[in-house]
Amino acid sequence: MIRGSCLCGAVKFEVIRFVGPFELCHCSRCRKATGSAFAPMIGVEASDFTWVSGREEVVSFEAPVIEQPPGFQTSFCRHCGCTMPSHDAAEGWFEIAAGVLDDDPGILPDRHIFVDCGPSWYDVTDDLPQLTRKELIRMRIAEMKHARENSSGASAHREEGKK
Repeated sequence: MIRGSCLCGAVKFEVIRFVGPFELCHCSRCRKATGSAFAPMIGVEASDFTWVSGREEVVSFEAPVIEQPPGFQTSFCRHCGCTMPSHDAAEGWFEIAAGVLDDDPGILPDRHIFVDCGPSWYDVTDDLPQLTRKELIRMRIAEMKHARENSSGASAHREEGKK
């Protein structure tokens, strides 16, 4: 079990496992939300996430859509302002800021994203892949297409087995 909490301890949660990706996001909204050069965000399945205490202390801010949906949402503890997982993440997959984890997530960063949006005062010096906004969008579209093809192939295979 991987534990996480806010700065004041009012909010606590647990994660069974992280599925990734573990991305270091350099977009301006993530930088503003964290006050840092990038936001270290790790993907988790909602079914692997549990609130331990303080869920009611988590509030969210939803920024307006700039270009196209989805918009940007950040959640935080109402007492200390610490970034917290989205309290609306009832289904599927969502991201958790790595800095709020109390334990080792058991996963390392995969890549830097939105590097073309990063601040001029920070240089990426590690060997992780670096994706620009356009490269990331292209990759995500290809992943969605691949997922749809695999799910429709699996559905067709299940239907074949019923005959």
